[in-house]
Amino acid sequence: MRFARSLIFAVALLSPIGMLVPASANDVADNILGALMKELLRGTQQEEPASQPSAPDMSVERRVPFGEKEVQLSYAKLVKETAPAVVNVYASQQVAARSTSPFAGDPFFEEFFGRQQQMPPRVQASLGSGVLVDADGLVVTNFHVIRNADEIKVATADGREFESKVLLKDETLDLAVLKIEDKGPFPVVPIGDSEALEVGDLVLAIGNPFGVGQTTTSGIVSALARSHIGISDFGFFIQTDAAINPGNSGGALINMAGQLIGINTAIYSRSGGSIGIGFAIPSNIVRVVVEAARSGSDHFERPFIGATFEPVTAQIAEALGLPRPSGALVAAVVDDGPAARAGLRPGDVVLALNKAQIEHVDALGYRLATLSIGKPVDLTVLSKGTEKSVNVVLEKTPPDLTPASVVIDGRSPFAGAKVTDLSATLSQRLGVPVDSKGAAITEIVRRSPAAQVGLRPGDIIREINGEQMASAQDVVQAAGQNSRRWSFTIQRDGQILRQTLRF
Repeated sequence: MRFARSLIFAVALLSPIGMLVPASANDVADNILGALMKELLRGTQQEEPASQPSAPDMSVERRVPFGEKEVQLSYAKLVKETAPAVVNVYASQQVAARSTSPFAGDPFFEEFFGRQQQMPPRVQASLGSGVLVDADGLVVTNFHVIRNADEIKVATADGREFESKVLLKDETLDLAVLKIEDKGPFPVVPIGDSEALEVGDLVLAIGNPFGVGQTTTSGIVSALARSHIGISDFGFFIQTDAAINPGNSGGALINMAGQLIGINTAIYSRSGGSIGIGFAIPSNIVRVVVEAARSGSDHFERPFIGATFEPVTAQIAEALGLPRPSGALVAAVVDDGPAARAGLRPGDVVLALNKAQIEHVDALGYRLATLSIGKPVDLTVLSKGTEKSVNVVLEKTPPDLTPASVVIDGRSPFAGAKVTDLSATLSQRLGVPVDSKGAAITEIVRRSPAAQVGLRPGDIIREINGEQMASAQDVVQAAGQNSRRWSFTIQRDGQILRQTLRF
């Protein structure tokens, strides 16, 4: 009788255990049951206390690796295949040293005591990472790694060091393509499809953090299509928790197939170190930039669609009958442009591009940038309450819409700024309506007055000393005023900034 009760108790105890053990571990469960049955069949004379409750066995929620192969799982093979193609990028520039004299540059002082001897320029260096994507020596890195560099060197993982030159750079994308000035072949990482990524996918980040040497970290894809994080005008990033630190910029984000699926660009941090929030530029935009460099272009030209888009807010979604805020609202179209000829009108909402859902206006800008000029795209559009398909052929920017540029000289806060008339393409890139009038700063000369007062590329000059600026020529004329007191208004990232100073 005691034996029967013991057998029933054993079966009842093992039933839930069997339900929680993975299918691959059934043989282990069978061994445990067999051993217990043998123990019971020995005819133990002691009777279990009837009222003693059994403690739950929490160990069933975990297991040790089965076999030697599982114990030895590693990223080592993947790292060996990809790490040789990740390089260090050393950029240096000569910076004028500031004089220690408080009277340096003062005309009155120099008239009586002579011009002070200038300090020799000092060399300012920056360190980043890069990825070899072509056996001939093409390296992709971040624009901010090589910004204003006079000399750029690339060091490979095996210790070799090479001179390099810039083939293409784009500040708005924060990407640059370098060419090693030496014969290959060099190891490469194939460029993968970032559109195939899903949140939760395993990734590796390879770079040179803090200059300590090549380092590999692992993590997952934390989020996709991150925007408005203040890195550049580009607004479509992969977020990962793989540790990315200063010096990782320009390094590789690798998927488990050994493909490049992102260029590590920035981190969110309060201390300067990684807290598990890093951002990478998707490989699909990297691919088109590399192709532009291979074709001999020194800049990346975005396809021209001839329309400006804005986000769909909750109020707009409710007014249009959308279930939630998504898509890109057509704000303005260029007369006789590709969008206008295809039938797009202000007030329409683009819901999908080539069947891919458009969740935000930044997603539309990203997907358009990855497409080739001359290629037709299929847009799913909500127009007057009805969904329809619109076919648009992307074009090169028309010559008559290519704005004239001028570099301002003389003595004013704008000296050293390259100013350009707002065109449809430039307006689209800066996020203002395509029919906007005005002048935008596209370049700033280093150590110029414009740089010293804090002007940046992308700033739109709206007003100078009370006068409205409708063109680059207006800015040139206003900057030529003989004035020591300046007040001006600029538009930057959608905000209006006003400044008054003596110059």
